[in-house]
Amino acid sequence: MIFLKTEEEIEFLRESNLLVSKTLGYVASLIKPGVTTLELDKSAETYIRDHGGVPTFKGYPNNFGTPFPATLCTSINDQIVHGIPSGAVTLKEGDIISVDCGVRLNGFCGDSAYTFGVGEINSNVKHLLKVTKQALLEGIDNAVVGKRIGDIGFAIQNLCENSGYGVVREFVGHGIGRNMHEDPQVPNYGRKGYGPLLKTGMCIAIEPMITLGSRLIIMERDGWTVRTKDCSYSAHFEHTVAITNKEADVLSTFDYIDEVLRI
Repeated sequence: MIFLKTEEEIEFLRESNLLVSKTLGYVASLIKPGVTTLELDKSAETYIRDHGGVPTFKGYPNNFGTPFPATLCTSINDQIVHGIPSGAVTLKEGDIISVDCGVRLNGFCGDSAYTFGVGEINSNVKHLLKVTKQALLEGIDNAVVGKRIGDIGFAIQNLCENSGYGVVREFVGHGIGRNMHEDPQVPNYGRKGYGPLLKTGMCIAIEPMITLGSRLIIMERDGWTVRTKDCSYSAHFEHTVAITNKEADVLSTFDYIDEVLRI
């Protein structure tokens, strides 16, 4: 069931997504060689709680009933999504790391993700990040009243596959509101004119997960971490948006990250 949000509910969603965005900006300031993913996670949790929020990922169960143990998903290099922060995992020059963050504030959820380069990264990997981020923006351009979910997926798939990249099928974007995951699912592939109709008040998280090589995946033994089967690098960017009669209302922002990275 797809829940349409009122203007008041969308403003609550904007507040929760603003906290997510500020948290990612804070995390951006900490990313450098020698830092562990657990340090990033602990800092993010403190920041969220200090600002009145609750991490939504922490304790969230997977399909096996295993709760996620951390605040952030930190996925490095060939890890696509749901990497578990660890004190044994230290960032190195040339790594990339997807940081996915979820927050509950005032009863509503925020969700956003960004893939960072650690120091200087390979030019091919840098291009992957550029195209994946652009794919997110093109998906958002199609998130308007009267279009369908398939139009979003088509825009993302078309750009990424024409660039020679793989588009992950098994993990997708989603509706969002009082719950972190709501209907509809928002795949990063699709056909124009197919799927649920986009209506005013729908709120969705669009999140391209794109690989440098094959789109095939494997699940790690921890039941959470997903990585590329061919060990190629993967990028992940995500925004939460509200559907309106005009252009999509982007509720999360990368502005705080851009300030740190000076983009």
